[in-house]
Amino acid sequence: MRVEIWSDIACPWCYVGKARFEKALRDFPHRDEVEVVHRSFELDPGRAKDDIQPVITMLTKKYGMSAAQAEAGEDNLGAQAAAEGLDYRTRGRDHGSTFDMHRLLHFAKEHDRQERLLDALYRANFAEERSVFGEDERLVELAVAAGLDADAARAVLADPEAYAAEVRADEREAAQLGANGVPFFVLDRTYGVSGAQPAEVFAQALTQAFGERAPLKIVEGGSTDGADGADACGPDGCAVPQH
Repeated sequence: MRVEIWSDIACPWCYVGKARFEKALRDFPHRDEVEVVHRSFELDPGRAKDDIQPVITMLTKKYGMSAAQAEAGEDNLGAQAAAEGLDYRTRGRDHGSTFDMHRLLHFAKEHDRQERLLDALYRANFAEERSVFGEDERLVELAVAAGLDADAARAVLADPEAYAAEVRADEREAAQLGANGVPFFVLDRTYGVSGAQPAEVFAQALTQAFGERAPLKIVEGGSTDGADGADACGPDGCAVPQH
């Protein structure tokens, strides 16, 4: 079974939701049969790379809330993250474009390092003091920590077209599936789970989706030589016509 997760590094609920989903997956009896694929979604598409501002300032401008309301929201998110064993800085974080991070994640996927890089980006953005926005070398350091080559990661970041099409394709697909926010989880293209749901909800979704997978339907037909059954190879060898 395949689970696709649309998310953004700037999304605190994606950070929390990933931990909750992974908790459910750890306890899922068929976890070894589940493939998890991470897909790109920008909460602020088109934002300029140098357009960086404090999170509290962004929240007050984008949602029209007061600074006190924004700070209360961050405190709540900090508590939610702590409940999942995650570190979360409620003050002093920046907000900016995540497009380059998504491009780098697609590069990491080709080298089987996507999960490690995603975790490193989340941790750096939400738990560490140094900003992840506006400085390519910061992203290169995180890529190296995830097991990627520094020069190769630097080359990706230096080329604005590298993996840009892959990011945009993920975002178009999210829109086609009806996702207008993240995190958004799609199980076998049959079930969708929106938001950072409790682990119990993810567990129920995994169980239901896995149990309802459609069995393979075999199209019966005759073999090329007119005998019953079809010519094929199996554990006992290959059927060879005797006439």
